[in-house]
Amino acid sequence: MNRIKCFFIAVLFSLSLFAQNDVTKFLGIPVDGYVSDMRKKLEAKGFVWDSEKKCLEGEFNGGSVQLFIVTNKNKVYRIMVADANYIDETNIKIRFNRLCAQFKNNDRYVSFDECCLSDNEDISYGISAHKKRYEANFYQKPAQLDSSTFFEGMHKYLLEYFTMEQLADPTEEQKEEMGRLALQYSKALFAKKPVWFMIDEMSGEYRILMFYDNEYNHANGEDL
Repeated sequence: MNRIKCFFIAVLFSLSLFAQNDVTKFLGIPVDGYVSDMRKKLEAKGFVWDSEKKCLEGEFNGGSVQLFIVTNKNKVYRIMVADANYIDETNIKIRFNRLCAQFKNNDRYVSFDECCLSDNEDISYGISAHKKRYEANFYQKPAQLDSSTFFEGMHKYLLEYFTMEQLADPTEEQKEEMGRLALQYSKALFAKKPVWFMIDEMSGEYRILMFYDNEYNHANGEDL
């Protein structure tokens, strides 16, 4: 147990070193700071403020969107990107799967889950009958972490649980446990920079909501 605690302390310390500069970015803009500054930066990208809807409007990834700036203690922790228009079930399935493919083909992101919807998926029934939420989760890679550093860190982590001999020639059971620990290590390393999206439904029509989150600024129960 002490080894596990030491590992997570080390991971949290290393991530805290990135916190000031290496946070989630939207269009190259850090999701951080104050609303007024964020709004100016987004307007410089071509988005226009709508005073009635309390959001910015413009084009993103080939479509019309609305941008909402979300804060915690006056610090920006989320940019929500909402499709401006709702579409039918067939087209939202195509849009969802296309987004999954775009993120998976972008080397700035990592994912730990399969996200594409099958042709047989009944979105309307899933939402209405089972309150199912259709979402996909990705993470922006730490800017200061290259692949060699990543695998070196993972190797050291696995050595807390296995010998060098076991890593070189593991049993099937050990392989399974190594895979679980490797996933645990990876998620802890990337967890502060999530970018995820979901299907939003209204009156039988659908749109995508996308979230660029800075977990360093997110509420973690400190006010409870």
